[in-house]
Amino acid sequence: MAAENSRRWNHNIHYHPRILSSIPEGAGRALDVGCGEGMLARELRRTVPHVTGIDLHAPSIEQARSHPDDVGYIVGDFLTHPFEPASFDVVASVATLHHMDAATGLARMRDLLRPGGVLAVVGLARSTMPGDLPRVLAGVAVGTFHRAVKGLWRHSAPTVWPPPVTYPQMRELAAEILPGSEYRRHLLLRYSITWRKPQD
Repeated sequence: MAAENSRRWNHNIHYHPRILSSIPEGAGRALDVGCGEGMLARELRRTVPHVTGIDLHAPSIEQARSHPDDVGYIVGDFLTHPFEPASFDVVASVATLHHMDAATGLARMRDLLRPGGVLAVVGLARSTMPGDLPRVLAGVAVGTFHRAVKGLWRHSAPTVWPPPVTYPQMRELAAEILPGSEYRRHLLLRYSITWRKPQD
């Protein structure tokens, strides 16, 4: 699984380590929201005994299921799938929130976490011009360097562009819905949110 990532690179895979470093000690169950072909789910499974991946894109789930692992894959909408509330120690999501109403998605992820569990999100947001132009140019330059060295892996899932929510709006949503969360904006045109659900 680590070798799989060493052969593939894109802006989202680049930030998988942020998700993986957030896994709480002793985590037993993880959910990968918008799992696509299952790359992150398989990485999570190296640490977490029970991993579920869910995605609306059936062809991607079919590819995920072709791997010899015991990750459970679901074709479905995580907003409406009948998961038990507070049933996961880790909820992870990469490049998925911009496919839905971000506030609804964050609230649903929050509600699926057990007390003490961790939510780890890497996402895309919309840049605002002209203020974000220096960030965008720097991100494009660094991304071009990475592609030249590592190549660029393209997933087969549908894309949404431009993202409907701006970076400042995502920061505000995270602060409102996940009090105490850590929001960071990253060079390669991504943001991350990390939040530990308070103990009851």
